[in-house]
Amino acid sequence: MDMKQPFENVVAQHGATVLRVCRVVLGPYDADDAWSETFLSAMRAYPDLPETANVEAWLVTIAHRKAIDVLRVAKRSPLPVDEVPEAPEAPTGRDIPDSEDSDLWAVVKELPSKQRQAVAYRYVAGLTYAEIAEILGGTVEAARRAAADGLKNLRKKYPGAITKGASS
Repeated sequence: MDMKQPFENVVAQHGATVLRVCRVVLGPYDADDAWSETFLSAMRAYPDLPETANVEAWLVTIAHRKAIDVLRVAKRSPLPVDEVPEAPEAPTGRDIPDSEDSDLWAVVKELPSKQRQAVAYRYVAGLTYAEIAEILGGTVEAARRAAADGLKNLRKKYPGAITKGASS
């Protein structure tokens, strides 16, 4: 007898975490597509997921792969334009960052990819270093180092931004 919770409960419980992870990896404007693709993929695979599985880590792994797919597509798909516009138009999606978030995002975006991902998975998704190592492909020590280096760089460039949970 299947005792797993309904999938809509999984989305309600973990949706915000997955969106935050997608935002850290991709930026605030490309995250929604990766979030949607994550849950479409997860919905298809959910019936076969063992009841003992760590659902949050499983979803973050899927989100990581979807984010990588978005990055790959973006690299292969340059957008030719006749003229460069004076100022880019702001997207009109939900949860567009305010100016304070934009300042922080600008600093986060400058982090090397592995550091940015390790910080997101550790401090946004709350994953263990072992789970991060599995997602990123490396050792637990490398995941711990990437997260520590990412926090160190964030603290240097954006003092006071990382305080909650950073000592974990």
